[in-house]
Amino acid sequence: MKAVAVTPSQKKVGIVEHTAPAVNADDQVLIKSLEVGICGTDREICTFVYGAPPSGSDYLVLGHESLGEVVEVGGNVRNLKPGDLVVPSVRRPCQHEGCLPCRQGLQDFCSTGDFVERGINQVHGFMTETYTEEEQYLTYVPPELRDVAVLVEPLTIAEKGLAQAWAVQSRLPWVLHEENGKPTGKGLRAVVLGAGPIGILGAMKLKAEGFDTYVYSRSKAPNPKADIVESFGVKYISSLEHDVESLAKIVGSIDLVYEGIGVSSVAFDVLSVLGLNGVYIFTGIPAPRDPIPIEADQIMRNIVLKNQAIVGTVNADKAAFETAITDLGIFMERWPDALKAIITKRYPIEACRELLLDKATGIKNIISFEE
Repeated sequence: MKAVAVTPSQKKVGIVEHTAPAVNADDQVLIKSLEVGICGTDREICTFVYGAPPSGSDYLVLGHESLGEVVEVGGNVRNLKPGDLVVPSVRRPCQHEGCLPCRQGLQDFCSTGDFVERGINQVHGFMTETYTEEEQYLTYVPPELRDVAVLVEPLTIAEKGLAQAWAVQSRLPWVLHEENGKPTGKGLRAVVLGAGPIGILGAMKLKAEGFDTYVYSRSKAPNPKADIVESFGVKYISSLEHDVESLAKIVGSIDLVYEGIGVSSVAFDVLSVLGLNGVYIFTGIPAPRDPIPIEADQIMRNIVLKNQAIVGTVNADKAAFETAITDLGIFMERWPDALKAIITKRYPIEACRELLLDKATGIKNIISFEE
């Protein structure tokens, strides 16, 4: 069957003939790929900076943002049946008995570094016609979310990031309002860096949680990304028109920053204007480049004197996937046009090289196995 893969030893990217999988364990599920999102990680793997094939394979099948349909289930699968829509998680636990996070299903916090990741590190991904997966790594998707469910995996970044923020900020009386015993962002101000898929979905999450939310991105408005952001009630601010000091004046005291651009110079500039008791969530992984100058003394003073917290977030756990699906349902009810507009276009598998190697266009491009 067809799959999209990278062959590091030959510096090749493209379609390969990949062996069709079969259910060979009682907890396995055979899945037909419907859609797979293209993201910056896929494109970086195609520059051969990182990404490792499985042992014994010359190539790595790409793709970790997947929506699929269950075709067949093993004998011990209890919660899924043929025809169900599912999204798979990405990271798989290490095998060390002493790694407490992995033993508790929190491999996103693996303490050994010996985890593997589908489509990224040592395990084939989902950019193929069919694949198998263990039931525990699959999350059910309601059929009414079929058109947008491929966005679950990028949304999990925001879900896990905000979950960490709530945990960290439980150190102080930060939350002004709770609903059903859970904290909300009502009365708090949040700034999202970047208006790509991670940024827009993060802004939707923060807006839905009640934060007074702003998106800080490079391009001047009007532009398609700014239009989407402002359509669901979030203010868009261009960094070409407003420096970080101006940003802080517009927003007021910034309680939370959600970084979604992977550009360290901008990220650290905005860190310098984080408010009292603020929390800063890093999600980006900058490409290797020359060191940049930062106001390290001022940043360090702020962190200490203003009781600030900085957290990084990578990958996501089962709870983040479940919450992402719930939130996609909320977004579809409140802002269906904006949510659907994040997906720029669906392409057939034959367009993979263009999507992976040419200059990125639009917001989120998808390979559809039904095209």
